[in-house]
Amino acid sequence: MAGCPAPRRGRPRSAAADRAILDATRTALVEVGWSKLTMGEVARRAGVAKTTLYRRWAAKSELVVDAVAVLFDELELPDGGSLRADIEGVVLSFAALLRRPEAKTALMAVLAESTTDEALRRRIRAVIVDRQKRLVLDGRARAQQRGELPPDSADTAETERVVDLIFDVIAGAVVHRSLVSDCPVDGAWAATFTTLLLEGLGSASAPR
Repeated sequence: MAGCPAPRRGRPRSAAADRAILDATRTALVEVGWSKLTMGEVARRAGVAKTTLYRRWAAKSELVVDAVAVLFDELELPDGGSLRADIEGVVLSFAALLRRPEAKTALMAVLAESTTDEALRRRIRAVIVDRQKRLVLDGRARAQQRGELPPDSADTAETERVVDLIFDVIAGAVVHRSLVSDCPVDGAWAATFTTLLLEGLGSASAPR
């Protein structure tokens, strides 16, 4: 008796099409703004059918989150030879990313929308925040290898709490400085911030 035929699979996703869609999303967002951005406009710019977008993303908010997540995935932790240099390097790299119009516009748009959309907040955490915690994990591991930080606790939950706190402090400070206060994040600010992070309020307040 002949066996049942193997189930047919749908067409595989095209990496090139995905890149074109995400690039078009960021460009359109900068040019027309959140309120005028539509799935149809993105499809037109990307040269794909609108149904292609809806097979991948249920709404434009999900699409924009993924479009900005690609930019954040470009962040790398510079190896400056010390924990201090590594922190200053990643702070400056993050600030440079936030100065890019497509990153700034997209991030501010989805953060504003997420204030009334819990599902969107979860997506932001999953595809942007949680993925970028790799920078903290890599930095801690590198500093531990140098002997600058003690080994992780055997308590996994405690380690995760510390990683979350470090990420929140660094990312929160840079985002607030760059997007809320609209002030420069330069070498001097990064150095003072790193001193505060590593040595506490007293050291950061002391005359240099």
